[in-house]
Amino acid sequence: MTTHDGPGEWEALEVTVTAPVVSFRNPLYSGIQVTLPCPSPTTVGGMLAAAAGGWDHVDSGLSFAMAFHARGHGTDLETYHPLDPTENKPNLAPRQREFLADVTLRLWLFTDLEQWQTRLRRPRWPLRLGRSQDLVGITLRQVPVLERPGHQGSALVPEPAQGAFGTPLRLPAAVSVDRKRTRWGSFRFDPTGRAQAPVPGSWSTTNGQALVPLDSPHPDTLQPT
Repeated sequence: MTTHDGPGEWEALEVTVTAPVVSFRNPLYSGIQVTLPCPSPTTVGGMLAAAAGGWDHVDSGLSFAMAFHARGHGTDLETYHPLDPTENKPNLAPRQREFLADVTLRLWLFTDLEQWQTRLRRPRWPLRLGRSQDLVGITLRQVPVLERPGHQGSALVPEPAQGAFGTPLRLPAAVSVDRKRTRWGSFRFDPTGRAQAPVPGSWSTTNGQALVPLDSPHPDTLQPT
């Protein structure tokens, strides 16, 4: 964590990720492509791990705050490739797919700023958000973080968060490398980004956006079964 000149301030690495179209399949629905209104912590963590070259190169204490906004949404058709346990040729069929358009994801990383800046400028693997074909654009800058609560806005806020608004979401917070174990988390998210409620205990940007560090999505944080 880099300190800043002002009292109660330090610096974070602000990562702005943009994409024309994304779709985050809701894992609670089977056989249909219903999109979540925002990426899960595991989706974002996976993108960061791709930049580093895999989870083995990421500290298990990885934590970040995130905010997300989509300027549009729609439905199209996509060929569905079901997995067949009998190893027979699957029956391919077009299915409706929900998607989000013209999206902006902002992340704030609070530790190892120079290392993450290097990783994200020269990622080991292509940076994607959600599906493998959804490549992203990225910009980086170091910004001051204020040690005072901010407003919810478009932040993903874990529950219980006093006074949080928006859609309640049940999202994967960590997934094992073999995908056999998942830790789920409860969150609140306002897709409009207009929630002005203060988030107690949060930090904030200079424009008042709440920064709420999320628990690490690293697979090593999962308890062994």
